[in-house]
Amino acid sequence: MKGEEKKLLELFGRLASEQQDKLIAFAEFLSGREPGAGDAANGAPVAIPRARGETVTMAIRRLVRTYPMLDRRKLMGEASQFMTQHALQGRPASEVIDDLEAVFARHYQQRKDVIGDK
Repeated sequence: MKGEEKKLLELFGRLASEQQDKLIAFAEFLSGREPGAGDAANGAPVAIPRARGETVTMAIRRLVRTYPMLDRRKLMGEASQFMTQHALQGRPASEVIDDLEAVFARHYQQRKDVIGDK
């Protein structure tokens, strides 16, 4: 096992269960391994309604499934900023989710504009 892997496992072990769930969701987002992510890689967004009481982690998972055609690497910076604002600065989840939805929608529109799918 590499040094980075050991360090990650050590840090993971120190986290509370809820924080571990957030880290796993964010790692899935970054790695592009969210289940169902490739199903509609070139199609329209999948309509998945926002759940009542949805957490930021759940919202990221939903948005990744809603927009499987988007390159997550391009979304990583903005999404991580919002996750940080919520997890470390206490920004309300509903506000963060609204912003995340806007970011994903903007990236989708930009993608449509580039490929000429208007």
